[in-house]
Formats: sequence, C-alpha cells, structure tokens
Amino acid sequence: MITNLRRLLGFAAFAAALTIAPLLPAAIAPAENLLPVDTLGFFTVPDVNAFRATCKTSPQLRLWDELAMKPFRDKFLAKWNEKFVAPLEKDLGIKVADFLALPQGQLTFAVTVNGSTGHDDLPPGLVLLLDAKKQSGALQTNLATLTKKWTDAGRVLRTEKINGLAFTVVPLTSNDFSGIFPKRPVVQELGKEPKPEKPGEIYFTQFESLLVAGNSAKAVEAVAAHLTGGRAPALANDTAFAADKTAQFRDAPVYYGWFNGKACFSLISQANDDSHDPNASPFKPQFSAGKILDATGLNGLKSASFAVRETTDGAAVTLHITAPEAGRTGLLKILALPPRDAAAPAFVPADVVKFSRLRLDGKLLWAELQKIVAGISPQGLIGLNAAIETANTLAQQKTPGFDLRTALFANLGDDLITYQKPPAGDSLAALSKPPTLILLAVANPDQVINAIQTVAGLAAPQDATATPREFLGKKIHTLALRAARNPATGAVNPNSLYVASSGGYLAFSADTAILEEYLRSAGSQNQPLRETAAMADVVRHLGTGGGLFGYENQRETMRLAFKLLKSSAEGDNSLKLLPPAVREWIDFSLLPDFAVVQKYFYISAYAGSANADGLTLKVFTPHPPQLN
Repeated sequence: MITNLRRLLGFAAFAAALTIAPLLPAAIAPAENLLPVDTLGFFTVPDVNAFRATCKTSPQLRLWDELAMKPFRDKFLAKWNEKFVAPLEKDLGIKVADFLALPQGQLTFAVTVNGSTGHDDLPPGLVLLLDAKKQSGALQTNLATLTKKWTDAGRVLRTEKINGLAFTVVPLTSNDFSGIFPKRPVVQELGKEPKPEKPGEIYFTQFESLLVAGNSAKAVEAVAAHLTGGRAPALANDTAFAADKTAQFRDAPVYYGWFNGKACFSLISQANDDSHDPNASPFKPQFSAGKILDATGLNGLKSASFAVRETTDGAAVTLHITAPEAGRTGLLKILALPPRDAAAPAFVPADVVKFSRLRLDGKLLWAELQKIVAGISPQGLIGLNAAIETANTLAQQKTPGFDLRTALFANLGDDLITYQKPPAGDSLAALSKPPTLILLAVANPDQVINAIQTVAGLAAPQDATATPREFLGKKIHTLALRAARNPATGAVNPNSLYVASSGGYLAFSADTAILEEYLRSAGSQNQPLRETAAMADVVRHLGTGGGLFGYENQRETMRLAFKLLKSSAEGDNSLKLLPPAVREWIDFSLLPDFAVVQKYFYISAYAGSANADGLTLKVFTPHPPQLN
C-alpha cells in the first residue's frame, strides 16, 4: 500500500510539473550560447545578484563605502555624474538610476566582427545582454517609457523583425554622446572626397526577461536566432572558446572575459595599411600591421581569457593565453618561461614591501629581440648593429678588443630579482624614491660591469678618475646617469646608479644602504621573507615553480601611496605632472589618514607558468585578517 501511495504521489507531482512548467519562463541561456561564432571578445557577469553579494564582502568596495572616504568619493562621483551620467541621460532621455536595479541574471558586453572583412569601414558590432529575471516587468515598463520619450522628442523610430523578434531601432545623430566622447576627426584620403560619417543606430528588444541591444542588425541577428530556436553557429561552437571554457571558466567565476586573438589579428592583418608608400625611399622603414604581428609572434596567440573568483580565503584572478608551443615565436617565445623555481631567496629580508623574481633566459631574450626588430624592419636591425659597433669603437680606445655582444649579452643569465623596502623618511623626496634593489644573474660580472660603464658613458659623461669603493671585500662602482630635474623647483640634481657583484648576481641600486645590506646578507640573522606567515599563505595557493613569482605587502605600499599623494596634493607640486582632467576628477588631499583605512589592505601575490597549451598568470589576494 505504501508503495502504491508513493507511486500515486510521484505521478501527481509529475503531472503538476507538466501543468506548471509551461507557465514558467525558461532560463536564459549563458552568453556563449547566444553570442555569434564571430565574437571577437566579451565580458560577462553570469549572475549579477551573486556579484552584488560578493561586492558586499570585497575589501576594495568596502573601502569605497567607508565613511572616511566620503569627501574623496563625493567629489569623484560628482564629476562622474557631470561628465558621463548627465550627458547620457540628456542624449537618451533616460534616468540611469531607473536601470541600475534591473540586472538580476547575466550582464554581458560583447564585440563582434559584424560582417567586416578587414578591408571595409564597417564598425565592430557591439552587443549588450541584460537578464532582469524577476524585474522583467520593470524592464518592460522602462523600455516603453523610454520609447515614448524618444518619440515625443522627435526621434523617428522604426521596428524591424529579425529572426522573429521585433527590434526597436533608434537613429542616433552626430550630437549624441558628444558630451562623453570627443568627435572623431574626418579622415580624408589624398585626391578623394571625404567619406560622410554614417549615422549610428541602436537596436533593442526584450525577449522574456532578457534585454538585447546592439549597434546594428547584424550584431543582434545571431542572438535573436538563438533565442527563437535558430540553428546559427554560436560562440559555444568555436573550438578555441570551448577549450577555454572547460579549462578556465569552471567553478563558477564571479565574472570572466574572453578574447578571440586569432580572429582579431586576422582582421588586422587583412586591413588596408595606408602607411605603406610604394614610392618611399628603400632606406625608410616600411611598417604594416601584418608584418608587426608576424615579427612579434602575436599571430600565434589563439585566444586570451580571464576569470575572477571569490573564495573564503580571498580573491583569485586567472589570466590565460592560448598559444600552442609549436607555434610560439617572438614575444610569446620570450614569455614562455621554463619551469624553474622563482621563490624568494634567503637573502631577501622580511621587511620588503615588494618582491619579484623572473627566470627569463637573457641570451634567449636578446636573440628573439633581434629577430623581432629584423622582422619589423631590416633597417632597424642595421641601426641597432650600427649603435653596437659605435659603442665598441669608443670602448676599444680604452680597452682593445672590447665587444659589447660578448661582454654583455653573452654573459646574461636566467634570473632577475627586484625588491623594494619602505622609504627612510616621510619627506616627499624619500617617499617618491623608496629603496629598490635589482639583481641580475650574470656569468662574468667584471665583463658586464665594464660593458655597462661603456653604455652609460654614451648617455652621460663618466668620471674617468673615480675608483670603486671597497665594502666587505666587494667593489661598489658608481655610474653617472643623466641629471634629474625637479618638476616643482626646476633644480637639476645629480643622478647616480651604484653597481656591485656578489653571489652570482650584479646588484643595481640608486640607494647605497639597500645595496650594502645585500652585500652583507650572507652573515645576516634577520628573518627572510620566505619564512613569514604571509608569504607561506600565498605560496600555498600559487606555488613558485613556474618561473615567475611576485609579492606585495599592500598595506605598506598603500601607506606609502597615501602619504605620497596627500603630500603632493597639499604641496601642489609633483601632481602638476598629471593632466588637468585627472586633477579635476581626483582630489588626493581629501583622502583620509591611512591609519583609518589600513584594515582594508593586506598582501597580494602572483605567479606565472607555461605549458604546451599556453601561458598562465594567477593572482591571489587574501582577505585582510582584520576584516574577518
């Protein structure tokens, strides 16, 4: 009897489901199932409600909402409203606030080929997808109100049926968005009449809870087809995207983006290159987009993607370039680092605020750079070799037989380390130049130092009588650089770089204290960076065996940034270097004391690696412990 009752209840539930299902709207498909297969790139938030929940715990957004930030925030938002929101509301006749609460599901922006062949003047297609879910009624009301406002304002709207969906088409004028974006200058070819600028249009429709908008019928055509059951190829059918989706977009990222490198670079290569002049001198370099892409190896980049995830431990960002190993040349070959340890060595002290280590083969770098220069312009390689020979000639007057290629490039190793310590004081000069050390692995330090002195002598006169300073049995060389001019006072100050060799590295710094600390590090009892709890945490998440690793104590670097920006703003000197538009938007004097907001900052780290498929960079930012 119990069994029969269960069957009866199961049948009743099944029947109820069949009855209710037609009344419920189907879930809107993800972006990759709606966008056309010729999508060049897109950015999507799969679930805006989940994104909003994440934002409530994000240290950066909590900082933005901090009461102490209100004066700084209010000035920025006032400028934002003046420059962007107000012109947008005026041109489109909308209230931006009416639309802010509408996104509930996915929010996607995409760029498509839009039917271009690379040889025409067709603009790229722009597509917006916004799923309002339970706000579907509000979306419909807002669109109806907006359409009426446009009609009342004299805009001649029309309706176009595209794959069964009725799209409202809004013509734009040359004055639309002029308060936001500067007008493009009219480009006129010699001997030809200037082409009249084509007026733009906005296509939009609502399908169930989804708003679909684009800048052309072609841009929205595939989306409409996919929504109405059409069989047009979607982005999900693209093999490159499908591979990236499986590898990069699993585990529900908060938001992610994808770039179709193969399609984009193909269009660029096919485009007419007006800079090529067949009547130009053979000694004048001739550049073309295709030639630059071939030389730099970027045409071997199939796709690029990024994904952002939030975990209980912190925020994780993954960036990936799909570039198969067999086709890597140029920049991609340089950046494909070997799987070597990039952890912080024992001599890096715990009080550094920034650290990075790059296991880049210097000789490979030099060889590939020469190929890139030659591929872009053979004349450029001739010029580079001429400069090297000039340096050789000048150096041989002092050192017969000197050769820059042998002394410098042939001695380059596969390790580059940099780290920075807190500034020695609170003066503007100290804040703007914190102690920084650069370590370069070389085979023959004396030869490399001689080569660097030779190159430095071409840029600034060197004191031929100066002798290296002895320190703990090591020699510290002084290189004179070009004098630096103070932007505030106009005073010209001498500028020097100090160089020493130890432990298989050449050490470079403009600060003698950090250089001497490194030279005495062999006998130091200070705690190393790699033994700190913070470093152990990020290494556990990222690893250090991919050839690239970096670490930043954001609490200390932001403390420095706050001091520097507030001091500059209050002194009204170095910030004059910023464009006036930036200074109009951002008033750094309104920033609060850092002690009030330091709880929002902690540390961050990144690690890079390469495999047969491509190159990957991972960034991990733990949640500040004091916010838990």
